[in-house]
Amino acid sequence: MLNEALKVIKLAYEDGRNFLFEYEAKSLCRLYGIPTTLFKVARNIDEALQVARDIEYPVVVKIISRDIVHKSDVGGVIVNIRSDEEVINACKMIKDNVLRHNPNAKIDGFLVEKMAQPTTEVIVGMTKDPQFGPTIMFGLGGIFVEVLKDVSFRVVPLTRYDAEEMIKEIKAYPILKGVRGRPPADINALINIILNVSKISSEISEINQIDLNPIFAYPKGAITVDARIILEKG
Repeated sequence: MLNEALKVIKLAYEDGRNFLFEYEAKSLCRLYGIPTTLFKVARNIDEALQVARDIEYPVVVKIISRDIVHKSDVGGVIVNIRSDEEVINACKMIKDNVLRHNPNAKIDGFLVEKMAQPTTEVIVGMTKDPQFGPTIMFGLGGIFVEVLKDVSFRVVPLTRYDAEEMIKEIKAYPILKGVRGRPPADINALINIILNVSKISSEISEINQIDLNPIFAYPKGAITVDARIILEKG
């Protein structure tokens, strides 16, 4: 597990990057037992079309570019694609959007992934505190983390008790328990993700930041929809 993860990081450094592409970040997550959406890399539109058929609609298409970190900000993500024609149009539109934002951007391909059923969104992240070292964050995900700033923190390594307390500490915890007809989130699945992020942070010193946002929290299970990992300067 650790050796495979280090291989992913080594390839990024050899490519001159201090970050992982999303598919690399998700591959690393999977190595540590963190569930993610089903995905595959396509180098061009024809491959994207075949991948979409293999994964089965609906799908999401995202840009893969070393020059684009925040894909949504530049129109580099199109969701809920339901046909071959929509895949072709999405790839063309994404490429146009990215090049309009940055004419010199290198297009490395497209990430095609299974569209996940929307539900309650949470975030699990890690940053390196100058004094305490790797610190895990948990809170509501999506836009809520920026607007409400309702998050909790713990210093690595975490115990199961720590992870459970992190979840219960946020003001929005009643949402995760299920309110006003909303289904409850699988708290145990979220605890496992937090613990596995803690394990990654403990074992891989080359990682500077982890941002799993959003994670869709279902009544049974949870799945990472987007993953970003920043490395220490190589």
